[in-house]
Amino acid sequence: MRIDLHTHSTASDGTDTPAQLVANAAAAGLDVVALTDHDTVRGHAEAAAALPEGLTLVTGAELSCRIDGVGLHMLAYLFDPDEPELARERELVRDDRVPRARTMVRKLQELGVPVEWEQVARIAGDGSVGRPHVATALVELGVVETVSDAFTPEWLADGGRAYAEKHELDPFDAIRLVKAAGGVTVFAHPAAAKRGEVVPESSIARLAAAGLDGIEVDHMDHDEPTRAALRGLARDLGLLTTGSSDYHGSRKTVGLGEYTTDPEIYGEITRRATGAFPVPGAGGRGPA
Repeated sequence: MRIDLHTHSTASDGTDTPAQLVANAAAAGLDVVALTDHDTVRGHAEAAAALPEGLTLVTGAELSCRIDGVGLHMLAYLFDPDEPELARERELVRDDRVPRARTMVRKLQELGVPVEWEQVARIAGDGSVGRPHVATALVELGVVETVSDAFTPEWLADGGRAYAEKHELDPFDAIRLVKAAGGVTVFAHPAAAKRGEVVPESSIARLAAAGLDGIEVDHMDHDEPTRAALRGLARDLGLLTTGSSDYHGSRKTVGLGEYTTDPEIYGEITRRATGAFPVPGAGGRGPA
């Protein structure tokens, strides 16, 4: 089985619609794909309706969190999307995305970048606006060559010159809320240092003690020594280890299935989840 547990669609900051994403996942030879848009479950229904036969959909979200001043992303899988407290927190984060993006645009303008809010809004479309949309605007303007190049201290990285804060969950609350909604939590790309400051191992140990299920190890932002260190940490803390593409369509160079999760780990995730079940493909209507 080929299993990719971290992807994004146009419901947040990817470039594939949810229907296109599952079609592309099947074309890439995946057996299981998780749709984990930022702080939203809006793409799940479209993805499930278009799911090709032979592909299983894992519903999820990537939750924006912050601990001790350091941002982190928490992947949440197979939770009940209607659980009211978790739904309310996701809404608070989403509602704060527009004023945050407007603040980043203003900061960029003050730095001499001729970016306009209308440009960022056009790029975001119906998705939850975020830094990748602002980064794409910088690419369009020729300020940086790639979206990844915008995530530096010079521009949009945490604490960068044009960075702006938004409402974010305490990760301990995120773990509690996802668990209460029957879901499973995995710390996304925990050692992606090029994105900014990373959470220390001591904090990951605290999260593990609070019920964190796993950490994402095989990821494009982790080199081989980092992956080995994370596997050792996971063994010490009793955490599951996953692998994922963190696919964003054309917004990033990584392809679907470039990094995958061991089937035994996937089985354990589905065993622990009680809020929702993986959706088996029965032949959807195809990409919209």
